[in-house]
Amino acid sequence: MLLKDEVKILRRLPLFAGVEPTKLKLLAFTSDRLRYAPGGVLFRQGDMGDAAYVILSGIAEVLIESPAGPIKVAEVREDAIVGEIAILCDVARTATVRAMTDLDALRINKEHFLNLMKDYPEITIEVIRELANRLSVTSMELSEERAKARRHQEEMLVGKDD
Repeated sequence: MLLKDEVKILRRLPLFAGVEPTKLKLLAFTSDRLRYAPGGVLFRQGDMGDAAYVILSGIAEVLIESPAGPIKVAEVREDAIVGEIAILCDVARTATVRAMTDLDALRINKEHFLNLMKDYPEITIEVIRELANRLSVTSMELSEERAKARRHQEEMLVGKDD
């Protein structure tokens, strides 16, 4: 994939839509282009966040560790960005991201990502929107799971009375 193709992909991301092409070209040039085979790990839950990843091609799964083993919580595809939460919050990764297919990614290091946010406040707004959207979806899913657990618990109590 050529640098101009990487710039086109970055431009398609809402996060980078308002960034001038020369800045995107510099971002793509200073980022690492990585290739993963199926099963390859982009990063692991618990690792410190040092980069965000733009999926150029392929599919990856987002996994959360649990006592019963990893739980798949999402899939990410071309034109998605992952890993930005850990670099923004200076915290450990909240999930593992693993390639499901052959996958190409652009690894944007923390310093370049944060500098871009400083230079382009609209990127910061898009990051906030994306994080708020993820929080909303997670909250909704958590509410649904709690409601299921409550119904199950009530059914168990009703069953004991019989």
